[in-house]
Amino acid sequence: MYNLNFKNGFIMALLIGSFSSCNNTPIEKNGMVLVKGNTEIKDFWMDVSPVTVAQFSEFIEKTHFKTQAEKFGDAGVFDFETGIWNLVEGATWEYPFGKNKPKAASNHPVTQVSWNDAIAYCKWAKKRLPTSQEFLLAQKNGNEKEKNTYTWGENYKEGNHYKANFWQGNFPLKNTVEDGFLTTSPVGYFGKNKLNLVDIEGNVWQWCSDNSIEKPNEKNQRGGSFLCDPLVCHGFKTGGISTCTTETSLCHTGFRCVRNTNEKLF
Repeated sequence: MYNLNFKNGFIMALLIGSFSSCNNTPIEKNGMVLVKGNTEIKDFWMDVSPVTVAQFSEFIEKTHFKTQAEKFGDAGVFDFETGIWNLVEGATWEYPFGKNKPKAASNHPVTQVSWNDAIAYCKWAKKRLPTSQEFLLAQKNGNEKEKNTYTWGENYKEGNHYKANFWQGNFPLKNTVEDGFLTTSPVGYFGKNKLNLVDIEGNVWQWCSDNSIEKPNEKNQRGGSFLCDPLVCHGFKTGGISTCTTETSLCHTGFRCVRNTNEKLF
């Protein structure tokens, strides 16, 4: 004969365990992941990856939009030989390092897009840019109490495997390219975090919607980039932040979109 209290307690434990397990399973739909909010941030959907060159190309084809780099005729490019930034004529989202350099790969994050360009894409996609606090919560895997240095844990390298695309060597003149990429890498190449988000740290800086507190005329960016040396600019760690003016286009800056949970997903 079963002990009723034990039986009920055992069943309840199973139910709680099952519920907890379900809660820890990332919810993904139509290329977006649900990020649970907190007392200050409402739940929201976030793109699994930064917007790719292929996705941005579709936007351009359907809207005939001209980016600010295309209108200005040049954009910011880092010179790996001199270690300095230059305005390069003809640098655009299609040719992020200039017309005499390779065309951007379709599965890489789009770069050379200004904040204004990113906003235009978001409106077309019926999405928006994340706030810097929403982005930070996503880096923390939806857990505001998480204290890890990186979204995946405490180390940026496991054995011979790097966990993100960033600078190895001595910035700005020597990049040993141990992670396999001098510039951008294919989205998702380095794996997912607990929410199934990729490139939430490393690869490219990503525009946020809000103004910087220290520089009110500039917008926040999160995530770090392939130019971040942990000994110089540790921007790819959780909480790393940068800023830039809304018209600026750079070879290491892209974006990803979010959507409110009360809006229908396609």
